[in-house]
Amino acid sequence: MAAKTNMQLIQEYEALIPYIESLAKLEPGVWVTPLEPGKWSLKDLLCHLMLWDKYFYEAAFVSIREGRPLTSQHLNFNEFNANAVRYAETVSVQEAISQFILYRRKITSYAASLSDEALEQTYKDGDGKAFSIRKHLRGFLPHDKHHKKQIERFLKTLQAVKADS
Repeated sequence: MAAKTNMQLIQEYEALIPYIESLAKLEPGVWVTPLEPGKWSLKDLLCHLMLWDKYFYEAAFVSIREGRPLTSQHLNFNEFNANAVRYAETVSVQEAISQFILYRRKITSYAASLSDEALEQTYKDGDGKAFSIRKHLRGFLPHDKHHKKQIERFLKTLQAVKADS
């Protein structure tokens, strides 16, 4: 479902917070188990989401708020994601959850403080491409949904394994 208003869009973007919070009760071993063979763990995935939020918050949102040029640019996804996995090794599950919530809330509270015109205003990013907060939020919702589906499949698989044992 495409968000109709900017406020609905912001609320949809923020909706991943309670979902991630609900995962805090999972056993520690679950957090470091690959979602599928050869794939990331839940903690890796959470750090991946958090670091994208942190990157765009610092390189775009803060720049917009302070009236500075945006430094966000197209990054090498494989390199960024590999860094997220390395980062996941340095933090606890609780730290990863807290950091995800912190950056997701920074983005949504800043976006919610803006007028519709400001949310839709276009800026040039570090690559000279058009960037707007609304487009960014809309563009990342499918990314969130993709990863949430991965998590849900993983948790269903775990439940099935538990039921069999």
